[in-house]
Amino acid sequence: MSVTREEPALKEFLSNYATETRNLAVDGKPFNFFVPRDITDFIRQDAPLEQFPLWAKVWEAALVLIDYMARLEPDPQRRILEIGAGLGLAGATAAMLGHRVTITEYNRDALEFIRANCLLNGLGQVEVRHLDWSKPQLASRYDLIIGSEVVYREQDLDCLKNLFDSCLAAGGKVVLAEQIRQTSIDFWRKMEPDYSIRARKLTLKSHQEPVKIALFELEPLADRT
Repeated sequence: MSVTREEPALKEFLSNYATETRNLAVDGKPFNFFVPRDITDFIRQDAPLEQFPLWAKVWEAALVLIDYMARLEPDPQRRILEIGAGLGLAGATAAMLGHRVTITEYNRDALEFIRANCLLNGLGQVEVRHLDWSKPQLASRYDLIIGSEVVYREQDLDCLKNLFDSCLAAGGKVVLAEQIRQTSIDFWRKMEPDYSIRARKLTLKSHQEPVKIALFELEPLADRT
């Protein structure tokens, strides 16, 4: 595709990565985004199961989160943090719809795709930054923290709870879209003493079989210290 009128950073991105362009319609608005042409480019040949590029896939849960944000009335005073953003689809489409979003990821290649996807859609003003859940060095607190398919590793559960405890503003909310797995069940049990949890199950149609996604809303309990 032609990028003659795009940012130099976008041209540099396309010279560094082999990509494909896909599109979504979000609340009637077109959103184009880059995905890796071949995810094997990001798999370590000596340890294929280590650091597998989960960020490079468009997960069904991300589509559920996008739909949630499309239904949420934009508020310029509301600060939103997307964690484990992958390709950045939920955060970028939310920004396109008028939300104030900071998009974060740990993987450096994923961050390049997020920045490129923001530029591709005229969202160069969106804050994109690296975030390590085990050391969440964020100066701000956020009114809404969102994520999709972030609760899947046992070793992340304590880090996620700490992240929410330390980065959620008073009166704030966490919204996560997840497939149900044992680690997610363990996580909700860990959160129950300090958060009220509401869950809604949705089923997405697929070419193979229906995919069941749960949308969780977590709010700190009033007596939390």
